[in-house]
Amino acid sequence: MTQIIEIADETEMAALGAKLANTLQPPAVIALIGQLGAGKTRLVQAVAAELGVREDVTSPTFVLVNEYRTGRTPIYHFDAYRLKDEDEFIELGVEEYFAGLGAAGAGLTFVEWGDRFADCLPPGTVTVQIEVLEGTGRRVTIDGLTI
Repeated sequence: MTQIIEIADETEMAALGAKLANTLQPPAVIALIGQLGAGKTRLVQAVAAELGVREDVTSPTFVLVNEYRTGRTPIYHFDAYRLKDEDEFIELGVEEYFAGLGAAGAGLTFVEWGDRFADCLPPGTVTVQIEVLEGTGRRVTIDGLTI
């Protein structure tokens, strides 16, 4: 079940995030794939906004994981970009989050650059690939979920 969605601008990305927020059921793992600046963090921000998260949602590039607990569903946001290997990824405790055992309970676990450690992701992982098009356009390919 692959779905391809053309996104014209940030408003449409926010609408896609809202649809994801209302479709995903915890515990869920979502691998986000796309070049720098494609909109991976923007999509997580849109999901968080729909779920009522009150904190600022930022890229976890340097801290490796951000947890958002103020919304209806916990969000765990990982960034695998700076990790050297699968061992470093596993050392973050990702398997506990994947199993719904994060500190705030079962939630939505987003892994930016999820393709770097695809072999470590659990069966049933939803893959969201964001391709940059001309201007503010994006092509989003979703595997593993129909929205």
